[in-house]
Amino acid sequence: MAVSSCCARIFPAFECRSDPEFPGNLKPEIPAGGRFSGKVNSVPTRLFGANALSSLILRFPPNFVRQLSTKARRNCSNIGVAQIVAASWSNNNGTGFGGPTGAPAVGSITAVDAAAIPAAEPIVELASSDDAVVLGDLSSAIKLSSSDSTSLGDLRPSFLSSDGSIAIHAGERLGRGIVTDAITTPVVNTSAYFFKKSADLIDFKEGRQASFEYGRYGNPTTVVLEEKISALEGAESTLLLASGMCASTVMLLALVPAGGHIVTTTDCYRKTRIFIETFLPKMGIRATVIDPADVEGLKAALDQNNVTIFFTESPTNPFLRCVDIQLVSELCHQKGALVCIDGTFATPLNQKALALGADLVLHSATKYIAGHNDVLAGCISGRKSLVSAVRNMHHMLGGTLNPNAAYLIIRGMKTLHLRMQQQNTTAFRMAEILEAHPKVQCVYYPGLASHPEHELAKRQMSGFGGVVSFEIDGDLMTTAKFVDALKIAYIAPSFGGCESIVDQPAIMSYWDLSQSERLKYGIKDSLVRFSFGVEDFEDLKADILQALEAI
Repeated sequence: MAVSSCCARIFPAFECRSDPEFPGNLKPEIPAGGRFSGKVNSVPTRLFGANALSSLILRFPPNFVRQLSTKARRNCSNIGVAQIVAASWSNNNGTGFGGPTGAPAVGSITAVDAAAIPAAEPIVELASSDDAVVLGDLSSAIKLSSSDSTSLGDLRPSFLSSDGSIAIHAGERLGRGIVTDAITTPVVNTSAYFFKKSADLIDFKEGRQASFEYGRYGNPTTVVLEEKISALEGAESTLLLASGMCASTVMLLALVPAGGHIVTTTDCYRKTRIFIETFLPKMGIRATVIDPADVEGLKAALDQNNVTIFFTESPTNPFLRCVDIQLVSELCHQKGALVCIDGTFATPLNQKALALGADLVLHSATKYIAGHNDVLAGCISGRKSLVSAVRNMHHMLGGTLNPNAAYLIIRGMKTLHLRMQQQNTTAFRMAEILEAHPKVQCVYYPGLASHPEHELAKRQMSGFGGVVSFEIDGDLMTTAKFVDALKIAYIAPSFGGCESIVDQPAIMSYWDLSQSERLKYGIKDSLVRFSFGVEDFEDLKADILQALEAI
């Protein structure tokens, strides 16, 4: 942002404020190569010399904006969407905060000062000669992490003890890389990031300066969302992609070598199965498919093959089968295989796959995480080394999440815990009602004692989700009549949003197959998948019961 060179003479010294208190282990981090990692403690921080100031945001004096020139006043609004920045404001006899060259003064930061430095926003440079807010040199400010593992407790400050609070504040109240006093995170709409001079570009290329460089490689708004999900999952790093399917395919392409072997389960999202069955064999990658509860089958696959990864949903789609994440993780790790759990049906609130031993957890953020049926996204979280490998593949393949979509998901996550409470409760109560109804043959829901993995679900889940699958006592057309009689739920694919959604998988997802082919996957003509929204329970109950009476 351009500011008149006379500003320093007109205005008093800028008042600065530091960010909220944070644990000492929330340290700034940037990996080699000069890009931000997207993990909770990756926000760049600059240390200053003479006064040992750190992580400060400029607070402008009264009337500051009104006294700027018209052009500068127009640009001042861009402070809220500034690219991640960190540069010196020289208002101390031209020497800046450090020495004459702007570098931190040697020995001026004590061990006590360093231990107290929180992860927070960098300062913004108000240049006297340039017409933009730019990315400054972070080489003296960034500290590389020496730890390769981070527990969930390490990522949570003492004043935020619940998932609900984390979903609201992580990545934002805990420090973000966008300089603004706004409560909400701004959207940074840009396709590229510029450098003030060629020397800065060389510094970036050689790892001494941070930048996203290009929109496909990252975005400040998206980083806030990645940090938020990392905090919920207890992950070192999170990568956002354009869809859940994009996350699954890029993960497999990045981690499974040509000629490799994977293990997956019979019940899963159909497009995932098609990718595994039709595309991966072109790379010589073979798959062993087992029942979600078939531990002996997993052991045999691990013994007989050089398995790279065990990839499964838990709960699965559409029968909501559950995999013993702790057990399969132990078995796979003994053989050097990775474990990736698609936790879309569970959400990070109902299940902590990484804490149970999985190496990676994947979500279609389109569903519960975003929660409003208005955005497509996928995410994958886990150890930084693994997520970085997936990120590198993602940079080549594309599938980048739009920053406007990231903003919608950030906004949606602020009500995630409230939505899940309602959806967990409504689904559980309706599952009990449906199981007792004479026109319903079978109900699939992990919260019911009749579910084959009910005891397992109770151990590894804190809630059972908002989706209930059940079979109507009738044929294809009878089931379609029930679906058509519903007045609240939309007939649509997807799930997890505020609005209830219903679909008949035989028609919605498997209509291209014959009835006998559908039955190979357990898909009966009478199967219904119902995603409960956040509508009033009594309204949903009355609607479903009247639809059952209509058949």
